[in-house]
Amino acid sequence: MDYRKTAEAIYEKAGKRENLVSVAHCSTRLRLVLADDGKCDAKAVEDIDGVKGVFSAAGQLQIILGTGVVNKVYDEFLSISGMSGVSKDEAKEAAAQKQPFYKRAIKTLGDIFVPIIPAIVASGFLMGIMEALNFMVNNGFLNLDTSGSLFVLANLFANTAYTFLPILIAYSAAKVFGGNPYLGAVIGMMMIHPNLQNAWTVATEGVKQTLPVWFGLYRVDLVGYQGHVIPVIIAVFVMCQIEKRLHKVVPAMFDLFVTPLVSVFVTGYLTFSIIGPIFVTVENGILNGVQQLLTLPFGIGSFIMGGLYSTTVVAGVHHMYTLIDVGQLGLYGKTYWLPLASAANIAQGAAALAVALKTRNQKTKSMAVPSAMSCFMGITEPAIFGVNLRFFKPFICGAAGGACGALYASVVGLGATGTGVTGIFGLLLCLNDPLNYIIMFLISAGSAFALTWVFGYKDPVETKATPAEKVPVVSESPAAEKESSRGGSVYAPVTGEAISYTEIADPTFASGVLGKGAGIRPEKGEILAPFDGTVTMVFDTKHAIGLESADGTELLIHVGINTVELKGRYFTTLCEAGTKVKQGDKLLEFDIEAIRTAGYDATVAVLASAPENVKDIKTGHVKAGEKIFETCGN
Repeated sequence: MDYRKTAEAIYEKAGKRENLVSVAHCSTRLRLVLADDGKCDAKAVEDIDGVKGVFSAAGQLQIILGTGVVNKVYDEFLSISGMSGVSKDEAKEAAAQKQPFYKRAIKTLGDIFVPIIPAIVASGFLMGIMEALNFMVNNGFLNLDTSGSLFVLANLFANTAYTFLPILIAYSAAKVFGGNPYLGAVIGMMMIHPNLQNAWTVATEGVKQTLPVWFGLYRVDLVGYQGHVIPVIIAVFVMCQIEKRLHKVVPAMFDLFVTPLVSVFVTGYLTFSIIGPIFVTVENGILNGVQQLLTLPFGIGSFIMGGLYSTTVVAGVHHMYTLIDVGQLGLYGKTYWLPLASAANIAQGAAALAVALKTRNQKTKSMAVPSAMSCFMGITEPAIFGVNLRFFKPFICGAAGGACGALYASVVGLGATGTGVTGIFGLLLCLNDPLNYIIMFLISAGSAFALTWVFGYKDPVETKATPAEKVPVVSESPAAEKESSRGGSVYAPVTGEAISYTEIADPTFASGVLGKGAGIRPEKGEILAPFDGTVTMVFDTKHAIGLESADGTELLIHVGINTVELKGRYFTTLCEAGTKVKQGDKLLEFDIEAIRTAGYDATVAVLASAPENVKDIKTGHVKAGEKIFETCGN
């Protein structure tokens, strides 16, 4: 591969120097922040030799090149453009500043909710399971002792995350807004203090106590903020602004006790006297408006939103929907928005599957199959950006399928007990009504698949080259023939739970554009050599290693999702590029708990790159040194 030629082509199609704001790279992707996205020919960039995929996310044009390649193209790109490289965080900051205010606000909501989604999902699953068990017990389908310790404790655990949700939101929001997260947690605790009347009892008991504020100008209800979101976020934002300004003006010797005291007290008073009353009204108005939309006659509102949902994913505004889910859970005990989202996601997966089964293009098929599977698991980006939007008509057919599924969900009143999971696993949040969820799934998938098969996709007609354009075909040498038939066994580099690469919670890995293989949820923080061979690359931030086996298999071992942002913290490399290794040699150590505490998924991606074909991928629990897949040449 001619790295400079690739870099020159990217530079040209991206709009040259005048259109470049910053350039950075991670272990697999070149990340460009552009002054004007319209001046970049993204389709032409995708067709450049060596480019495995292109997508826009978080205000950046992300060009997938692969491990080892990206470093070389990046160096050549800097040489051609005359620019200085920046870190991935600096590129993200530059991209964020380029975005309009509303997109920055939506991104902030996503940053707040993404870290707490696992807690919400866990509670939602338990609530669904308990609701289903209670239904079966009460209707005589199941003979179960509901006074037993297991049942009683499970009921206790089920709604814990929702009961104390303001604390989780406040802690996360304070981290995003740059304040002390523990002070943020205190604000959240204040808002559900046991001395306040529980918000969920107001409907049956009425408001029991009010309090005059601002020297008796008006009275406020002494009611907690259980189930509320917007008031908590606004309150913590105000606290962080007060705290940061106090840090600047309070002398260091007094800062430790003056700043926390004033920040918490002033924010607390403002919250209960102004912020809370105003933004509870705003939030309830938004949620009631959404619910009225979803309950329009004949399900027309849900039909429209189900069709538009995927477009909002493309626009990047879908992060705000967690706010709707959580708000509806607090107000109604269920979210009627999540089934709508699930219908839209399932439909896009079915559209991608139709493309995969209909196309004869092996490159398209190899992209579409894993993209469809990951979409059914709730990870939509590979299918939407990698397949459906690329051909456009499948995206429209998927949107139509999502509209049909959402219409059915609205008509039958399908609601979920939690949020954060769609697709197949969304069923676990709808165990209160599993049959209707399955029917909704089939309607969404079936209609999207049928529309795509009939109207949505046809293999592009390849034009034949004229005699002047034909390039002589050179027969492969024996060495090249040997190169194309490389293959061998790959052994688990770490002990843990193995999954297919399509289930890794990162669109790039799950799509297969960086290679195929497995993900392993590690139990021990050490990476061992997966075969005899040579270390070809150790990334600067220590989280990724490239290797080549003695029989020619090229492999990427990538520890964690987005862990490049840790900049080497919690990682210790024990090898360097060029090191000869034997299978089982220790290559890398990492602190699993510290990585997870920092908010990152620690899943280890083990991916064999082209031209190998991966087969016999093992899933389930594996031990380090146990074979996880085979590779064979074409």
